[in-house]
Formats: sequence, structure tokens, C-alpha cells
Amino acid sequence: MIERRQFYIDGAWRDPQAGQAFAVIDPSTEEACATISLGGQADADRAVAAAKAALPVWSATDPAERLALVERVSEIYGKRAEDMARAISMEMGAPIDMARSAQVGAGSWHIANFIEAFRSFEFLRPAGPRSPRTRIAWQPVGVAALITPWNWPMNQVTLKVVPALLAGCTMVLKPSEIAPLSGMLFADILDEAGVPAGVFNLVNGDGAGVGTRLASHPDVDMVSFTGSTRAGIAITKASADTLKKVCLELGGKGANLVFADADAKAVERGVRRVFNNSGQSCNAPTRMLVERPAYADAVEIARKLAEATPVASAHQPGKHIGPVVSAAQHDKIQDLIGSGISEGARLVAGGPGRPSDLNKGYFVRPTVFADVEPGMRIEKEEIFGPVLSILPFDTEEQAVAIANDTVYGLANYVQTADEARRRRLGLALRSGMVEANGDGLGPDAFFGGVRSSGRAREGGQWGIEEFLDSKAISGWPA
Repeated sequence: MIERRQFYIDGAWRDPQAGQAFAVIDPSTEEACATISLGGQADADRAVAAAKAALPVWSATDPAERLALVERVSEIYGKRAEDMARAISMEMGAPIDMARSAQVGAGSWHIANFIEAFRSFEFLRPAGPRSPRTRIAWQPVGVAALITPWNWPMNQVTLKVVPALLAGCTMVLKPSEIAPLSGMLFADILDEAGVPAGVFNLVNGDGAGVGTRLASHPDVDMVSFTGSTRAGIAITKASADTLKKVCLELGGKGANLVFADADAKAVERGVRRVFNNSGQSCNAPTRMLVERPAYADAVEIARKLAEATPVASAHQPGKHIGPVVSAAQHDKIQDLIGSGISEGARLVAGGPGRPSDLNKGYFVRPTVFADVEPGMRIEKEEIFGPVLSILPFDTEEQAVAIANDTVYGLANYVQTADEARRRRLGLALRSGMVEANGDGLGPDAFFGGVRSSGRAREGGQWGIEEFLDSKAISGWPA
């Protein structure tokens, strides 16, 4: 069993000052695979002090020096890809082949995208044509606390650590205590790349302990948090007294509007997006709204796909979905599946319990509900598991009303051959992102939402600007 009890502080792995042993559970086996330490206030304070001490020098470095560091990180990350895939697969249950491609690949993609965006990034810009003697300067926010989740570990770690480095911030990372091994491996990668002491620090801990201390710490200038809406509210409240910058990327309950003229693969595409990563993606299109003439066929396609989706151990190669991350997550999903049945939705595939051939591990049957009505718990609450709700609609206006009737606003999806309708819906749907016909957002776009999904803008130039403050300066020579 792996034992990693130390924290990375001020350029070295150091023993915790207030460490409590914590077992990391392999969700495929329900057995402990590693032991880490959960830190306390003293550990968080020590890491923040190191970041604060390193800030004056790091924030003043030439941007080219910061870019060179991230390029070295990218190279070493590629060399450690297999180690990273195995860590992610073990700690959070991504099937090993999916961990190698999508989970590790998400980190590679973001690092490369930030490098390209930074090459043309302007830290000093003209204010505009009517202000020839005014400049806008972008400068590091300062010490950043980075709190990341377990579902896409390297996706979220790279979306925060890399732009913070490029912006000139120093930082303390608290990865999820449920899936900490990948974050600790990333700290090893940064150390090998030569990150200066104190610029990057890592402390493991839970939200109530280390997370709250970082959010409330007077020497932390910014918190970038990804996780549940409930935790995001707590982070915001903890940060309020020190008026620090708070960037939140939270939950979602995406609607996928499938019109009768959609392409033949539209329903399949949507179902696969829901089941991917065992449903543990905040931008999953978990509400499929289907125009009435195409409804019966869509339900049948979803049923067949769910029944044909294999479920197996994350350590087994192949194209299957793995377990969900924890016993608590498994129990939550089972409760919501039960509520769908009790509230009268039609269970088309899957249902309660594990797949029949698995008697251990946090496995969930790929589940499809049809005839779901607005207001049911499975239509309103973020399930974060492989559960799809299908609802019929008759008019475009009705579909928009159902889609927008949610506290969330992360990602919505549109499937239609009608170009004018795609434009209308892109503007009418209340969310930070709208994807049409499976055409993914390009590298110059951001990832982020509105309302209870938070308002972070992560990725590319947008993500770099999150870690910068803007300053207007007059009297600049024209």
C-alpha cells in the first residue's frame, strides 16, 4: 500500500505539523490503497507563509521565464503519463484506458492550450481608441488557494496551477482528499521541472479544515474552487471577511434539446456523454429533452445503449465504465434512483443496486428514466452518476422553459439541423456554455457557467486573466 504522509511546502516534502492519518479507498475494491495525512491550520498557515514569501520575486519574473517553466512541466508530465493514469484509475475509479486517454489527456490539452495562449498574452494593453494616454496593466492577484475535486483530477489541477504560474501568482493547492495521489504526483512533476521554492505548495486536508482555513486566511488573495454548489457557498462565506477574489466552478444539470430533425447519432451522443466517467462530470447533459415525434425512438435508443454499456473494475482494460468514487457517492445515487421510481418516472434501463455480476465496489447500473416530469428530484438535483432523465416537449418555447427552469447554468446542448434554431437557442439557454450537434467548444473558449454553477472562466486566455488584476494607468506616453 502507498504511504505519502508529507506535504510539499517551500520546495520540499515536509512532515505535517498537525497530520491525521487518512485512508484513500480504491472504489473498484472498497479497500484502502494509500494512506495520506490530513493537515490542519498549522500546515495551511505554513504553506501560505511560504507562498507569501516567494511572491515578490516570482511575480516580478520575466514572463518568458514563467513560460519556460511551464514548458518543462509539459515535457515531464508527458513522461509521467502512465504513472498519472494509474494513480487516477486507482484513486477515483476511471477505467485505466480512459484514464490514459481522457483523464491524463485533459491535463496535457490544458497545459498546451495555456502555453499557446500565453505566447500572445499582453500584460500591458491600450485602454481604447478614445484613451490614447491610458493603459490597462494586468498584474498577479497574489497568493492563490487552489481547491480541486476528485472527478477529473488533472483537468482541474492544470486549469488552476498552470495559469497561476504563468500569471506570476504563488499558490497552495489542496486536492481532494478522496483522490489526492494524482495531485501529489503533479507536485513531483513541478519539483522536477524546477519550480522555485514557495511558488507552489500542496497541503492535503478536508474542506472543513484546510479548505476553510485557506479560504479565510488573511494572506490569501484569491480562492479558485471547483466542487459542489454547497461547498462553493461555504467557500464564499469563509472568504467574505477578507474580501479576497473568489472564482467558483460548481455543479450543473445540463439540458440536451433533441429536435426531430437532429442527426441520427444525436441521441447516442448524448447518452454516451452522460455515462462517460460514470456520470461524474458537472457538464454532463443529464436531462434529455426530446421533441415529441422523435421521443419514442430516443427512449429506445437510450435503453439499448444503457443495457449495452459494460461496467467493470477500473483496473481492467477495455471500453467500460468504472465505479463511482466513494460509498457516500454510491449511496446518494441509489437514493436518487429510488426517488425516480417512487415519483413515477418510467424506469427504462438499469435501476437500483450493482450490476448482477459485481458484488463489491461502488458500481452503479447505467440507468435511464423516461416520462420524467419537471420538478421530480431526478430532474432537479445533480445526481453525479450514470443516470439519464428523458422528457418530451412539443414546442421550442416549452423546451427552453424546461431547460432554464433550474438553479444551475453550466452547459446546455442543442441537436438540430436548423441553423436559425441553433442560433436562437444558443442565445436563449441560460448557461455559460452551449454546445450544438456535438461540435465541441474550441481552445479559445472558456469553461464556466452562471448562477449556481459559479462564474469561473477557466482555460486559455480567460483562465490566465482569472489570476490577474487589471489596473488602469493614465499619463502613458502616446
